[in-house]
Amino acid sequence: MDDVALSIPLQILDNGVLAWGLAACGLAQLSKLVIELIVFRRWRPAVVIETGGMPSSHAALVSGTAAAVGWQEGFASSVFALAATVAFVVMYDASGVRRAAGFTAERLNALPESLWQTPFEKPLKERLGHSRTEVLVGSLLGPMIALLGLNFLGSPLQLTQLITNALG
Repeated sequence: MDDVALSIPLQILDNGVLAWGLAACGLAQLSKLVIELIVFRRWRPAVVIETGGMPSSHAALVSGTAAAVGWQEGFASSVFALAATVAFVVMYDASGVRRAAGFTAERLNALPESLWQTPFEKPLKERLGHSRTEVLVGSLLGPMIALLGLNFLGSPLQLTQLITNALG
């Protein structure tokens, strides 16, 4: 293997934008478990891997990543414009198309099977998209996590080096 191939994993570990965007997504998903406990007073770990719900982890991922790109590359950069555009499309889709697909699945699940010539797997997944509030909260949570992490902790590689230096 050449030096470039060996450095690819290190480059990925040194990508704070990617790491903190993913961290925002993961923390948004974990917060669904906390919300489930507080609001509904039930322990339901499956909520961590389900789509839909408060807050939108997709919105946290794309808005956090876009904000981190802007912070690192500059908010006037073309790459930030691309990241922000993708973020808007994903968030619009989550509260529009995916939400409508969930409502359609809900209606199909209510129909008797005798109406279908070929049986379909019931129930269809109904919780696909997000309300605008769920997307809004995710879109605020994402940049908060990503910018704080990127600014104060850096990339996973930088954080590992910091911990190693502190311990050794």
